[in-house]
Amino acid sequence: QVQLVESGGGLVQAGGSLRLSCAASGRAFIYYAKGWFRQAPGKEREFVAAISGSGGIRNYANSVKGRFTISRDNAKNTVYLQMNSLKPEETAMYYCAADSRGIRTDSGYEYWGQGVQVTVSS
Repeated sequence: QVQLVESGGGLVQAGGSLRLSCAASGRAFIYYAKGWFRQAPGKEREFVAAISGSGGIRNYANSVKGRFTISRDNAKNTVYLQMNSLKPEETAMYYCAADSRGIRTDSGYEYWGQGVQVTVSS
C-alpha cells in the first residue's frame, strides 16, 4: 500500500519558520514527482510547491516564492518544505502529494497524505 506521511507541522509566530517533511513508503515512490498543497478552513485546496522526480525542476505558487523551498532526498524517500517568514493567513492543513506522471501544479495528483496542521499566530 502506498503511503505518504507528513510531519513537522505545529504552531509558530508570524515571521517564524517551519520545515515540513513527507516520507513515502515503497521504492516505486522514490522518483515520483512530489507536491505540497494547503487548505484553510472554508477555502479550496491550493498549490504551494512541486518538485520533479530528480529534483531538477521546482515550481512555486507566487505567494510563497522567495520564502518557501521544496527539496527532496531520494535516498530517504522524503520530500521537504522549508517555510520561512510565515504569515497568519498561511494557517492551513498542508498536504503532500505524489504522481508518477511528472511534476504538476494542479490537484490531480495520484496519491495524497493525510495532512499536517500549520498554525501561524499573529
